[in-house]
Amino acid sequence: MTKRRPGGAEEAVEETTSEAPPPETDEESTEGSEVDAPEGDASDSDDAADAASDEDRSAEEAEDKADEADDEEDVIEDDSDVDFMGDAADEVDKRVAELTTDLQRLQAEYVNYKRRVDRDRELVSQNATYKVLTPIVEVLDTIDRAREHGEVDGGFKAVADQLEKIVTNLGLKKFGEPGDVFDPNRHEALSHMGTDPEVEETSVKLVAKAGYMIGDRVVRAAQVLVVDPE
Repeated sequence: MTKRRPGGAEEAVEETTSEAPPPETDEESTEGSEVDAPEGDASDSDDAADAASDEDRSAEEAEDKADEADDEEDVIEDDSDVDFMGDAADEVDKRVAELTTDLQRLQAEYVNYKRRVDRDRELVSQNATYKVLTPIVEVLDTIDRAREHGEVDGGFKAVADQLEKIVTNLGLKKFGEPGDVFDPNRHEALSHMGTDPEVEETSVKLVAKAGYMIGDRVVRAAQVLVVDPE
């Protein structure tokens, strides 16, 4: 290499180059000395591992809590379903009880209605019989007087017996006999015949006309003569 100087002279300048020593290989650098790891790296890795394990445990605990919350929600939903079904069952039982009470009331009303109808029907029948038999009572009185005098015989006796049988089948009953205790609801006292030591209370001594009744209803009271006790 030439270097131009002032005045035109040229001076040869030796070019020198300095060669850098070749770089050491990894094997040579590692053979001569061993590099020790800093003491702080091991502790830092342990702390990191502990932190990681703590995070894992925290995550597991969080998952467990979430599972428990889900289980509690499921239990609450199940309880809600049970409560709903229980309320529905109670409502059904209440409705059944109301319907049963209504049915019992209707049955009682029907029984009472049937009794009233039967009673009214019987009363209507008795009224009809009463109206028909009331005039016949006088005919029966005539038959009794004829029988007392011994005038009921032959064909007339057959007619009298048949008539008495018919009215008896219709429910007409004859009452009033000497010795009966006087009952103002069934007897009509025509006269008092004094006292009688054989009776302990006012009693029938003689029967002028027999009494008749249908069921518990008096068609005609017995006309009697009574005596009082001494």
